Amino acid sequence: MSIFKQFFKSIYSPRDIAVFRFQGIGKTILYVFFLTLIAVLPSIFYFSISANSGIDSAQKGIEKKLPDFSIEDFELKTNETSPITVVENDTTIIFDGTGSVSKEDIEHSNNSLALLKNEFVLVAGNQVHTYPYSMFTLKSITKDELLGFIDKVDQMMYIILPVFFILIYLFTTAIKFIEVSFLAVLGLVLKNLIGRNVEYRHTWRMAAYSVTLPTLFFTIMAAIQTNVPNGFILNWFVGIIVLYLAIKEIPKPKGK
Repeated sequence: MSIFKQFFKSIYSPRDIAVFRFQGIGKTILYVFFLTLIAVLPSIFYFSISANSGIDSAQKGIEKKLPDFSIEDFELKTNETSPITVVENDTTIIFDGTGSVSKEDIEHSNNSLALLKNEFVLVAGNQVHTYPYSMFTLKSITKDELLGFIDKVDQMMYIILPVFFILIYLFTTAIKFIEVSFLAVLGLVLKNLIGRNVEYRHTWRMAAYSVTLPTLFFTIMAAIQTNVPNGFILNWFVGIIVLYLAIKEIPKPKGK
């Protein structure tokens, strides 16, 4: 059975998931990589759009609408005594050398970048990235030098984005393997409760397919940029229920 057909059947058929416990571990591992790829596509898509438009907006906003400043000894220096907010296209630029604005104040905003007192914060594609000024090799940088740096980043986006996407994919894949492994342990508890004779290697394979439905659901929600309340709990609840139904499809061992 092809991996695409397995994906389709795993959405609705616990019986097929139970049958998948006999397949090779290599194919199951490949399925986890495939499932993770589907899960990260919305994040990659929105981040690439936000990053490209955000850099262009940042160049225009910083150059035309922000006052002169410098970053010295890893701290933003300016004569402004209050925060400045600039909206350029779909990007919000926040400038604050007073320390009154924190990362937490903007992490729920959409497509934003902030020059704060001690750090640079980028919000793109519903992902928050924080870069303390101490990460930069230069202890002093002016507004013009920052604009020059942003221009270089813009020219290198065709390299930066693929590398960033690979890192996101690998990190998400590692998380997905941990999720499947832990769910497989819960599967051992479930199989004891309902009296089925399966081993951890079987529950691991079934767990990999049991997370298909919640993964697909949250991928769709991410694609339409909709936040799901208590998503962590819902994800685990659905995965456990599907795995339980799959284990229940396994015939009971015959009595002596």
